[in-house]
Amino acid sequence: MIRGPAGVGKSTISTLLASEIGAQAIHFDKVLEELGIDEVVDNKWIPLDRFLKADDVALPRARRELESGRNLVMDGNFYHKEQIDDIVSKLEFPHVAFTLKAGLSECVKRDKARKNALGEQNIEAVFRLVSAFDYGNVIKTDDKTPEEVVEEIVRVLPH
Repeated sequence: MIRGPAGVGKSTISTLLASEIGAQAIHFDKVLEELGIDEVVDNKWIPLDRFLKADDVALPRARRELESGRNLVMDGNFYHKEQIDDIVSKLEFPHVAFTLKAGLSECVKRDKARKNALGEQNIEAVFRLVSAFDYGNVIKTDDKTPEEVVEEIVRVLPH
């Protein structure tokens, strides 16, 4: 499980990691988008019930992958601790979690380089929500390439 603020590099890193370890990647941002429930409410956040709905869609696929013996990489903001608890309790498989961190200015800079930028206000809002707590192993991504972050993650994974 890879979590962190928007612009920290979650999707890039999880895609590289999945390739490195022969795993399937599930990007929760894409699940939310496909379900049409990715809108921010009251300029604050996406409510927990929408994330739990995304879990209901993504977790059966995740379970099939895990039961077939494949590894799985899931990435998302995961700024509701209850969503993390929901995923962990429903999958009942060993997991390793990572919180990726970068400074707000770095996240804003990376967002501006995206094709579909979220905008500085949204980046800052998600940054505050995700930064409210750490979960799992913390990895700072400032001044690191995605490949260096993947190497750091792989060193922590059980072999």
